[in-house]
Amino acid sequence: MSRPPNTEQRRTEIVNALLASMAEHGYEKATIQVIAKKANLSPGLLHYHFKTKNEILLALVKTLAELSRARYFEFSKNASSAEDKLQAYINARLGKGDGANPAAVAAWVVIGAEAVRQPEVRLIYQESIKEELALAQSLLTACLKDKRKSLKNAPRLAAALLAFMEGAFQLASAAPEAMPSGYAAETAYQMVQRYVDGEKILGIRNL
Repeated sequence: MSRPPNTEQRRTEIVNALLASMAEHGYEKATIQVIAKKANLSPGLLHYHFKTKNEILLALVKTLAELSRARYFEFSKNASSAEDKLQAYINARLGKGDGANPAAVAAWVVIGAEAVRQPEVRLIYQESIKEELALAQSLLTACLKDKRKSLKNAPRLAAALLAFMEGAFQLASAAPEAMPSGYAAETAYQMVQRYVDGEKILGIRNL
């Protein structure tokens, strides 16, 4: 008797196949046939797990968000201060080295473009961005509190940091040779440091 298919494993393989296909060909040219070939599956078996390519795309958005968060947790596990955790977050999202995945970055940029075109993708993309913004703001707020600085502009700084990151992803995918190697993580952290250092020191009751 044959064993039942490992549904979760198959779904993961299919999602990873879409990621690789999008990084190489973009979303439009990442057809079901191309994805199935990447996953070493027949198109029919692929449709057993996902009814449409759009369903795979929605699963990929969630997967990429989870991968980003997992890399941050790995980078921050030895962080002892709020500043260390903030730096770990920036390095996890923008740094090279262990866990860096250029294909995932390229796929994320394509997903951003699809979010403009497809309402379903836009909704899940926006939720991912909101979660990322909340994490960035909480890390920045903790850092400002440690230094007894005003928290008033933390939401705007978090938004600026996230916008910088998304722009860095776009450039890393579209014009990698035009940008200085390794600039993104270092520049983002310097930007944040200068902002934090420039804030007025407040009394504890004013924080």
